[in-house]
Amino acid sequence: MSIISFSELSQSFGHFDIFAGITGRIEHDSRIGLVGPNGVGKTSLIHILAGIEPPPTGTLSVKRGLTVGYLRQEAIEAFADHEANLYDSMLEVFTPIRAMEDELRALEHQMAEDASEGVLTAYGDLLDVFEARGGYDYELRIEQTLTGLGFGIDDFFTPVRKLSGGQKTRALLARLLLEQPDLLILDEPTNHLDIEAITWLEGLLGRWPKAVLIVSHDRRFLDQTVNTIWVMTPFGIEPYKGNYSAYVKQREEREARAMDLYEAEMERMWKEFDFIKRFKKDGDSQAIGRLRRLTRDLVAIDQLGLVQYLGYKKWSDTGIGNIRMFTVAEAEAALKAIEAPVVRTPFLKMRLADGGRSGERVLSLHKLTVGYPGRPLLTADDLHVYRGQIVALTGPNGAGKTTLLRTLLDELPALSGRFSFGHNVKVGYFAQAHESLNPEQSVLDSLIAAGGAIGKAIGLREARTRLGTYLFRGDDVFKRVGDLSGGERARVALAMLALHGANLLLLDEPTNHLDIQAQEALQDVLQAFEGTIMLVSHDRYLVDTLATHVWQIENGAVTVHEAERALA
Repeated sequence: MSIISFSELSQSFGHFDIFAGITGRIEHDSRIGLVGPNGVGKTSLIHILAGIEPPPTGTLSVKRGLTVGYLRQEAIEAFADHEANLYDSMLEVFTPIRAMEDELRALEHQMAEDASEGVLTAYGDLLDVFEARGGYDYELRIEQTLTGLGFGIDDFFTPVRKLSGGQKTRALLARLLLEQPDLLILDEPTNHLDIEAITWLEGLLGRWPKAVLIVSHDRRFLDQTVNTIWVMTPFGIEPYKGNYSAYVKQREEREARAMDLYEAEMERMWKEFDFIKRFKKDGDSQAIGRLRRLTRDLVAIDQLGLVQYLGYKKWSDTGIGNIRMFTVAEAEAALKAIEAPVVRTPFLKMRLADGGRSGERVLSLHKLTVGYPGRPLLTADDLHVYRGQIVALTGPNGAGKTTLLRTLLDELPALSGRFSFGHNVKVGYFAQAHESLNPEQSVLDSLIAAGGAIGKAIGLREARTRLGTYLFRGDDVFKRVGDLSGGERARVALAMLALHGANLLLLDEPTNHLDIQAQEALQDVLQAFEGTIMLVSHDRYLVDTLATHVWQIENGAVTVHEAERALA
């Protein structure tokens, strides 16, 4: 049964159409992953579905009484005027149950003095409702949900208004999970979760009894939580059955079939055209008949698309009325205008400058302790990284992964021990917070300045060409860095990293804020990189694909695994 249906939804910003003709429906038990490139309007669509914004055009039908819970990417403003601590704010979800609890206690006192049938019946009826609504386990659910999302017991008594932005987002997620709305809409729910919390959330959503719509760039998370993928484009939603991996396989098969049809049909039509061109000038009736049929094909392909047109059994099914026969020149122009059916959204084309070949041993750590005065985070005894290895640093948030990278860059002093780089090692660094970016500079000036900082002068033309491969085109290069989205800032930082002739890359959450297509493009580049990589990432899909070794950080110690054994 549908709880939400929508048809021909459109959204514009000024004269620019963000999306148009969006149609779909959500069933009571739907488990949908919404994917698409950044900027296609996913957030605008879920704002409409969540009732935050009215649909500018089109129709939206919502089941009467439907409850919707919505998690924004960033919930910094959540709980702004809330004075309660974290645990008590979760208790507020169960105010009706707690009122029943008080009523049950009152009836118990009453039964001690008056055990009449009416009082006993009222008590029994209320107790049945109390049990059915989880009256005996709501406190356990609160504790399991908060700890599952990475909160410690000490956090339970922290006023929610004093939590960090990431903690507030997790607190809001916890509250929504406890509320169990009819439709749960989650926008990038894994952004502030470590791997343990993500795994816990996957398990919970795998048992979720109601509808859920998830926007996520975490490919593994989508594999574990949804059974339908909606691919959003500016022109509609393409639904695929199955999880993300199943979608990729279906997409590739569908695109291959479409390309085969395209190539066969184009070959047929060009042969028809060659015959027509040779014989029509002589008034050949067969050539005229073929031109009439080719005209019909070309008009239908222009209006319907080649693949859709070929799906019709007869011309009358297309609904196209009378048409004028093309001239030979018009037919040739129409043939040349037909595009291949697989037209991908532009994706970044990252190229890493050659850093030359390093020595066999790239990095050595000798009883190295990193952290802050009075607060050591981890100690690495005698560990080595060798040329060509891709080492993934894993562990809970706060374990010291980023601190280790910053220590290797001499941004933080080691507390004890030492580290050393091997022969001819040249380091390139990507920071998840993009600290190297000046918010006041333009995108163009940022890249030119980055080149100058490493003694690599870049002219305007070269800078614009380089930025074009990172999807900054036209006036985009003049955007102020401080006005960019998280994904755009990540692309600027990657463009700057690519300038360095590095043979050792230190990457801290490189796929954060990138859409899935950009993640896949970056993954391909890193797979082809001939140097060495140390990688901090919560992107398990990326780690599973790239890592040769895993350094697992837990309780201040570093354990080294072969990647297959660590991630099995």
